[in-house]
Amino acid sequence: MVSTAIILAITFIEIDSWASDDFLRQYPRLFGAGADGSRGMLTAIATSMITVAGLTFSLTITTLALASNQYTSRILRNFMNNRINQLVLGFFVGLFTYCLVVLRTIRGGNEDTFIPSLSVLFGLVLAIIGIGVLIYFIHHIALSIQASYIISLAADETISAVHRLFPQDVGKEAPHEKTLDVLQELAHQPRQLIPAKASGYIQSIDEDALFEFAHSHDVVLKMEKAIGEFTVQDTPLVALIGSYEVSDSNISTINQAFTISRYRTINQDAAFGIRQLVDIALKALSPGVNDTTTAILSIDYLSVILAQLAQRRIEKPFRTDESKNPKVFLVAKMLTFETFVKGAFDQIRDNAAGNTAVLVRLLKAIATIASQTANAGRLETLLNQAILVAKLADRSVEDAYNRNLIRLQFTETLQQLSAEEFLAILPLSSSQPETSN
Repeated sequence: MVSTAIILAITFIEIDSWASDDFLRQYPRLFGAGADGSRGMLTAIATSMITVAGLTFSLTITTLALASNQYTSRILRNFMNNRINQLVLGFFVGLFTYCLVVLRTIRGGNEDTFIPSLSVLFGLVLAIIGIGVLIYFIHHIALSIQASYIISLAADETISAVHRLFPQDVGKEAPHEKTLDVLQELAHQPRQLIPAKASGYIQSIDEDALFEFAHSHDVVLKMEKAIGEFTVQDTPLVALIGSYEVSDSNISTINQAFTISRYRTINQDAAFGIRQLVDIALKALSPGVNDTTTAILSIDYLSVILAQLAQRRIEKPFRTDESKNPKVFLVAKMLTFETFVKGAFDQIRDNAAGNTAVLVRLLKAIATIASQTANAGRLETLLNQAILVAKLADRSVEDAYNRNLIRLQFTETLQQLSAEEFLAILPLSSSQPETSN
């Protein structure tokens, strides 16, 4: 944006140099400022814009600190990547640069006078627009520190990643009878461990490059790390299965397929988006905060994400080239639907002991997710989560009224899961709460 401002300034200065003085004299109220007036106006605009840019930066930093303390530091990248923050700061700094470039061309004198009237007028127009930009930015900052905005922003980014990473709707999954046979066969073959050349989180993996390497060298590559996991330098990253002499260039080629950095991103790691919402919920459930509403809001958006995942096909780890060779060349380490569900609910459930509202909302979320899938394995995963929530409620909730609320929701959840037979094994009170006349 600063570069664009420089280009605009040079362009308007060139237009001013070719503009007819007679035309400018026809509109003295617009173009009648002299050299001193134009210089003073641009100086005032430049000074105010750099001051506003500093204010914008301060407000952004304050918001980051507040969000980090109240929610979780993992959402800071969402603020840093926010286009509105970038555009506002770029606008003010760009306008400051524009004024500086135009200001240096103003010359006053009897013989060598040059007043870029169009450039000065355009700078004034941009300054007036800047007032509106500042007002909008203050509104945006006030909105961006609200829990609902922060949670929905993280959820939207995660849902976009889900659509990108799991584009297919789930149908009838083809049975993979050879899975155990393949694993047993690979377990008895010689293997060489390819070490990681860096430490950090795995942001992305070029599976096509790994498959091409395995196919061209007629070996099997088994990924030891999945996206989002932390790897330590010189620890196993990939296992090469087969009789093949690994060279240093091969190790470099395999490592180049992995993007390792100091932090996680949602680009290929939908689990990181879930992790952000879980962190917000855990912070809200902590004794120092005790914000049940924010925790429930996080659970609601987690149910949206998991409902999307429940409808999607999560690829099997085995990669073959069926058209040419049925041999397995790549065994990828994939996150399963069960992994996503556990990552979303386990820690929240463990920290929600005795909190009736959160436990009820967890059961509602499980029922909502179950309504979006007919896959038996995924329904079993959700059933296990519902049972864990009910058992925790039985241990931690003593009030009969609250226990009955949880049992009613547990009953509805089991009905959605078509597993009503599990209701009888739980000792949650089924008695109705006492009422007064």
